[in-house]
Amino acid sequence: MRPDKSSILIAEDNLNDVFLLKTAFQEAAPKIRVDVVANGEELIDFLQSRPRTGQSSIPALILLDLKMPKVDGFEVLDWIRHHPDFKRLLVVVFSSSGEAGQINRAYDLGANSYLMKPFDYHQLTEQVRRLLTYWMDTNLAPTFLPRAADATAHEKVNSHVE
Repeated sequence: MRPDKSSILIAEDNLNDVFLLKTAFQEAAPKIRVDVVANGEELIDFLQSRPRTGQSSIPALILLDLKMPKVDGFEVLDWIRHHPDFKRLLVVVFSSSGEAGQINRAYDLGANSYLMKPFDYHQLTEQVRRLLTYWMDTNLAPTFLPRAADATAHEKVNSHVE
């Protein structure tokens, strides 16, 4: 599996937020493909279905809402960070909550970033532009290794530590 730099996955259950986000992404970066899932269960199914459907790529970035039905964003983040194929995915929490407890919990579970949802569309579009510039252009993304190669690399690191 490898990240597709032209693909982003949004996990958001609020249809108004989905519409605004898709519109902002279209305005900021029309060549970026934006897939949307409505809850954490759908996000997990989306990621797990990639190999079964012959897809060799995963989204370069996940924009994750925390308060979703079925499986919430915290559970998804924990699942991603413990899954050998997806643990290096770039995950940006995108929430309407600025509560310190939620921010800290998201980082404790391995969020790469935590952003507050702006209430103004122009601010949202600017935030999307900055997000794309940083995560897709400036940031050096991790390498995704096949499980066997990842295990071999892990064994090499452990053999040097002992």
